[in-house]
Amino acid sequence: MKRDIIKIDEDKCTGCGDCVPNCHEGALQIIDGKVRLVSELMCDGLGACIGHCPEGAITIERREAEPYDEPKVMAEMIGKGFNTVVAHLRHLKEHNETQFLKQGMGYLIQHEAKLSFKIQDVKDAVHQIDAPAKKADCGGGCPGSQTIVFDATTLRPMGREETDSVPSQLRQWPVQLHLINPAAAYFQGSDLLVASDCSAFSLGDFHSKWLKNRSLVIACPKLDQGKEIYLKKLIDLIDQSKVNTITVLIMEVPCCGGLLQLVQLAVQRSTRKVPVKAVTVGIKGNILDEQWV
Repeated sequence: MKRDIIKIDEDKCTGCGDCVPNCHEGALQIIDGKVRLVSELMCDGLGACIGHCPEGAITIERREAEPYDEPKVMAEMIGKGFNTVVAHLRHLKEHNETQFLKQGMGYLIQHEAKLSFKIQDVKDAVHQIDAPAKKADCGGGCPGSQTIVFDATTLRPMGREETDSVPSQLRQWPVQLHLINPAAAYFQGSDLLVASDCSAFSLGDFHSKWLKNRSLVIACPKLDQGKEIYLKKLIDLIDQSKVNTITVLIMEVPCCGGLLQLVQLAVQRSTRKVPVKAVTVGIKGNILDEQWV
């Protein structure tokens, strides 16, 4: 039968992976450095992934393909946990695919005994968009790059005693610059912290002083590959998400300066200007320099 299905232009695809976590059906994977449609059966043809491709490599075409099968898709979803199931069903709801939504919920009800979560929790999360995200269930593959916003009530201290534990100030997931989606809501108008991988381990007050009330991305300018992807995402954070300020935490070692240079280049190539503060951290955890650049 003929139906709408995504088409990937491999010449344009850079393999950045932005589209993968935004395909809630799990039909996309990075293989040999390119995004591949690994299951026509699971592609719903609604194109949620298109807006997350910075290169315009994904389009919709109508061609012969196996009919989309919501029960078979849901059978795959439940192994990926609560958050993936909710994201998939919300995706259907937002695109007014009421028939598929009913089929998906019907499958959950039929297989309720096998679920690791409650159906009512799924219904509440699907129909209440601002409901707090549940803890990800990693059975069958952990969705490590799935977008999650942490509700303030979940930021509780964790430790042996209430008095000697410190609450996390992390507001979102993911944080690695390759994995983040610059268009995510928590970046909009935020104060952005761009931290080298080592800085959080060096600073004892990383959460309380530097991360608090900021969105976060982390990167290593020496070991990470794909700097051009980093540059594009930083420009998008400035131009599209309109971050308010950028604080760059780098270590005193020479190779770490590349992260600050990357941020400064992104500012130069952006259509709007944002204040940038450079903070240099000593390997013993002391602040060596802090200035607006």
